[in-house]
Amino acid sequence: MKKTIQILWIALFVVSAANAQQEKGIIGYTNWLYNWTEFKPNKIEFGEATQILAGNISVNTKLSKRNVYLIQGNVYVTNNAVLTIEPGTVIIGDFETKGTLIFTKGSQIMAEGLETDPIVFTSNRGVKKAGDWGGIVILGDAPINKFGNISSLLYDLNPALTLYGGTNVEHNAGVMRFVRVEFAGKRVKGSPSLNALTFAGVGNKTILENVMVSYSGGDSFAVIGGELNASKLVSFHSINDDFKFTQGAQSKIFNSLAVRSSYLSGNKNGSRCMEITSYEKREETDFSKKATAVVAYNITMLNDSENISADIESGLVKEAVYVGNEASLEIKRSVISGFNPAVILNNEIEINETNLKKIKLEEMYFNLCKGNIFTENNINNEDLENWYGNSIFFNLYSQSDNKETFIDIANAKRPDYRLNIGKITASNKY
Repeated sequence: MKKTIQILWIALFVVSAANAQQEKGIIGYTNWLYNWTEFKPNKIEFGEATQILAGNISVNTKLSKRNVYLIQGNVYVTNNAVLTIEPGTVIIGDFETKGTLIFTKGSQIMAEGLETDPIVFTSNRGVKKAGDWGGIVILGDAPINKFGNISSLLYDLNPALTLYGGTNVEHNAGVMRFVRVEFAGKRVKGSPSLNALTFAGVGNKTILENVMVSYSGGDSFAVIGGELNASKLVSFHSINDDFKFTQGAQSKIFNSLAVRSSYLSGNKNGSRCMEITSYEKREETDFSKKATAVVAYNITMLNDSENISADIESGLVKEAVYVGNEASLEIKRSVISGFNPAVILNNEIEINETNLKKIKLEEMYFNLCKGNIFTENNINNEDLENWYGNSIFFNLYSQSDNKETFIDIANAKRPDYRLNIGKITASNKY
């Protein structure tokens, strides 16, 4: 009897250990990327637009699947209007007029696609490229950390219609579920590139799930203040950041993926999978308000280069994660594969126990990285490696090829970026 119990305990331990490993990076009993994602969007044709969206949308409006819509110029959803989009609807951003869809404070987007019938925002160019059109901007009245708790976006938009910020943490901008946004993030003369998706002052009642951004000319997902939470986000070959958080954002992101390319997205200085900063301009920041705080669980961040080592040596690959001064990050059970290094901390962050407790990296899987955690412009990372290399954090380190690390990233139609537990070898020694 005693021997039987011992065998059961051993079996439970082995199963638990396997499950603990499998929980790193994106998770799911099945590949949740199936059906609704598209990793070769330039190969898909949707036909000509049959309806034009222009000017202001000031009353509740529904977009139907039977039409293809063209966003012409800056289109503002105003007057607390709700824009509802049917599953399977295609909305095209106009290249010539920088088509951009802006949801002003109080308005809502109700874009509830289906796994088998996603909503698609894409480009109207014959040969589609990153930054063909503007993107989607969603504004709310949740807190930000600027003086006066209110601000306005630039990007060549109407400042009176792009106000954001307030005191409503439960602000609800609507729903985006099973949505793809392709080739957005157009560069605006005299200001930064637009982002594929910008959430400014958006609150925690907003639902953001199963949303894919591919080939963005700006950031894929930019969260400016607010308390936005999200899961199952995908950023594919963005030019700028995949996930950016700033201006006091209080966000939780779960089970999400960022895939970068050395030749498309890795060659721009300051372009990362994840950037967490508390401010863009220190002089505009009210430090009595909350600093940016991000909780990220089960995130997979990888460079899908064919030859990561060579690309790192040639300077094409930068860091995956950047944490700015005053900001905090808690990232757990996540995978960072193929970067130089994995994480960079702002050089103003003093390396001491108090500050490092605000930057938690636990149960991580660092793979194919030239160094793991460094301070900006500092080649000596011994203190940081000793801290995060402590066994109490359960961080693992490996130098396995991406094709062995992940289940099936070579599948162009249905890639699977979950960890391939049976083929990887890891150590708790960096």
